[in-house]
Amino acid sequence: MRLGITSFLTDRAMAPAALARAAEERGFTSLYLPEHTHLPVRADTPPGLVDGVSLDDYKASLDPFVALATAASVTTTLRLGTGIVLAAQHDPIVLAKQVATLDHLSGGRVELGIGYGWNREEAADHGLDFDQRRQVAREHLLCMRALWQDDPAEFHGEFVDLDPCWSRPKPLQRRLPVLIGGGAGPKTFAAIAEFADGWLPIGASGLSEDLPKLHAAFEAVGRDPSAARVLPFGTIPSAAKLEHLAGLGVGEVVLRLASGSRDAMMADLDALADFVPIAAELRA
Repeated sequence: MRLGITSFLTDRAMAPAALARAAEERGFTSLYLPEHTHLPVRADTPPGLVDGVSLDDYKASLDPFVALATAASVTTTLRLGTGIVLAAQHDPIVLAKQVATLDHLSGGRVELGIGYGWNREEAADHGLDFDQRRQVAREHLLCMRALWQDDPAEFHGEFVDLDPCWSRPKPLQRRLPVLIGGGAGPKTFAAIAEFADGWLPIGASGLSEDLPKLHAAFEAVGRDPSAARVLPFGTIPSAAKLEHLAGLGVGEVVLRLASGSRDAMMADLDALADFVPIAAELRA
């Protein structure tokens, strides 16, 4: 089993390049960074806070693509992930270019984690109808797939209408991995089966019941259920938990690292690194 790291890095936290280098040196497979473009003051919905994430993190999070580009420049094997990008809030042509460029410059190491978002006010500031965010995100991803794979590329849908165009570079990965973050349910599983490659569930609870449903969604569209990747995300590890996940066929777990000073984050990273050899001995 492989272990990755996710952290809500801000302008006051350890620099992403330094964290990436330290994570790679300790045997971690991946680094995932989140996205929130801003936190509206008028928002009346509190952030979905979890242990290790504060309200201030939401106010000052780094742009994940710029941060991951700095991480790419000081690492050679570390996978570079977003956990998660709010795809419906982006221009899909620009986002496709950003992702492809990062994959090109990093030697094919990008994992694109996307989600739908919870903050209506944030979506509204981007001109997005919150109730249509799933449909918009779907078309944005389908358009991006076309831009990554076709030359020339085009896409015609309800929310995106793109006439034939040239867009390079293409990702180095033949099929750039797209992972969807979200709660278990038929809508999430149907989306993963249609246009994505895997699931980023928060934590690891309920997977014994949820994995058969995800596999069934893959079978329903004629895809091999064994191809469905599942990366429990923001997980607090224990040896027993990792062993349980390996028994379910999970091949990678992304551990949560609280944002903070370099000294604090390095101490926490070293503690999490104790699980790397434990996980390496487990066979999914």
